[in-house]
Amino acid sequence: MLDDAMLVPTVAVTDLDRAKRFFGEQLGLSMLDETPFAVRYAAGKGTQVSVRRGQPNVGQTVAHFEVDDLDSLIRDLTARGVTFEEYETPKTTNFIAQVGPARGAWFKDPDGNVFGLREGPVPGAS
Repeated sequence: MLDDAMLVPTVAVTDLDRAKRFFGEQLGLSMLDETPFAVRYAAGKGTQVSVRRGQPNVGQTVAHFEVDDLDSLIRDLTARGVTFEEYETPKTTNFIAQVGPARGAWFKDPDGNVFGLREGPVPGAS
């Protein structure tokens, strides 16, 4: 029924102007649409993310990006002012954790929503 429908994660933020700077300038996502209450961005491979005014989901991973070169992307995003997190579980070293066959790293947006970067085989991909 929904297996052919696009799924767009929606992230709640308290300040849309600040979020636009973070998602557009720091993460480098292209804006697709803007209303007084939300902004939609294009991400890779036809995916999208919607950012809306609301109560953030602080401390929980709300979405992750599947990436090819985790180390290079961390360097690039750090240079743009993105701060990566260190965790005990899963244990990170220099911001990166081994999670099964994949490696991951996490950062927060200005409202505390957690986003991940994941490098490794994509489940279900051929």
